[in-house]
Amino acid sequence: MPPSQTVENYLKAILLAQTGLPARDGLVPMGQLASALGVVPGTATTMVKALAESGLVRYEPYAGVRLTRAGEKLAALVLRRHRLIELFLVKVMGMNWSDVHDEAEQLEHAVSDRLIDRIDEMLGRPDVDPHGDPIPGPEGTVNRLDYDTLMTCPLRAQVTVRRVSDQDSDFLRFVERHGLKPGEEVRVEERDPAADSVRLRSRDDREFTIGARAASKVLVETVRVLLLCGLLGGAASAQTSPQPAAAEPFRIADNSFLLEEAFNQPPGVFQNIFGAIRNNGTWAASFTQEWPVLSQTHQLSYTLGWTDPGSSGGFGDTLINYRYQALMEGPGQPAFSPRVSVVLPTGDRSKGRGAGSPGLQFNLPFSKQAGDVYWHWNAGLTWLPRAERSDDDTERLVSPFISASGIIRIRPMFHLMLESVMLSENSVADLGTSRDTLFTLSPGFRGGRNLGDHQLIVGLAAPITWGGGDTDTAAFVYLSYELPFKR
Repeated sequence: MPPSQTVENYLKAILLAQTGLPARDGLVPMGQLASALGVVPGTATTMVKALAESGLVRYEPYAGVRLTRAGEKLAALVLRRHRLIELFLVKVMGMNWSDVHDEAEQLEHAVSDRLIDRIDEMLGRPDVDPHGDPIPGPEGTVNRLDYDTLMTCPLRAQVTVRRVSDQDSDFLRFVERHGLKPGEEVRVEERDPAADSVRLRSRDDREFTIGARAASKVLVETVRVLLLCGLLGGAASAQTSPQPAAAEPFRIADNSFLLEEAFNQPPGVFQNIFGAIRNNGTWAASFTQEWPVLSQTHQLSYTLGWTDPGSSGGFGDTLINYRYQALMEGPGQPAFSPRVSVVLPTGDRSKGRGAGSPGLQFNLPFSKQAGDVYWHWNAGLTWLPRAERSDDDTERLVSPFISASGIIRIRPMFHLMLESVMLSENSVADLGTSRDTLFTLSPGFRGGRNLGDHQLIVGLAAPITWGGGDTDTAAFVYLSYELPFKR
């Protein structure tokens, strides 16, 4: 018979309390346990005695309580359910990280292990929950990492926030307002014992001050130490085979220029993308707006094209796009989000701004991170069944393409890019159709800034295209603005 909700709550509370004890085999005081559970000490003592009789805890009167090995495993599995549910509610359901703790408190007792394993797989076997707390494995093992806090880390050293130890929703909103969520980088400029405060500087050079109590709840890792460990690990690789650390997620994603990255928009966030290219004295531009549909699994978007083929500028064909997040990225597994688009012939074919035919476009994008490099691959085709000829006859055009890119993270918000595209372009000719093979190599860069819960990205590239015996060099400019549409 599975343990009751009350038993699970007691085991989880003891596990969390004993994790914070200075001594590895220390006992959790009964007063502390009662306070954590919101009960009187006498009630807690009665329940703990019952748990001791079941072999789940070791209880010493007037001293405290500690989990046995069996109790630790059960408690860790409850914690695993809780933290995976929190991450699911944030990543898939679009809830704010400050609101998910109470929901997970209820759901952790209702879901099955089978459902939790499926959620774990869907989320890519994550290591931590939205607050940076480690997620126990399916066998109840917990990977405990020792971090400094903003009160103990080195002064004037760049640190990365890894964990927030207080789950109170008001405190989490305070952390978010000050840019101290896990993954953010800050520097401690000064600690003032008299004022009981800590002065911080963010990556965008913004200074702010928080209280010492709040600073003690923000756990950080020193960037300098990480770099040193990486160098030492490389020097010692001939002697040992250390376990590789999990790669830090990219803070800029889904912002390639000529390719698609295999990531749909998260719930509650939409993206506006503008790109323009100048080649041989003419301009072409596009605007795309991407919207999630209920969750990250489904995404709708539209793309408006504008071109100046040399006669008169105007709008080209329009694409209505649907993309399905078939795979989330995980260990040994790339992200995969196939797209299908309906081509609407809104451009004027007589002025070179379209083919005059409705059609379909398909693309299969894959993405996979390897340390500080993100690799992206695309393959697809554009199908236009009734492309118009000048004599009012029509032709069927099929233009397949493949592409690949590598994006190198130089700094969290600055990346170097190298994109490549091979297009077999089918077009209307004087008699029938013609086909040209075009290869484009595009070096560039992108950078940006997080403005609260908004993100602004800009980029430049220099695409070089070879085909038909000619070489063309163009200039490409990119702008993306991502923001929430609900809170």
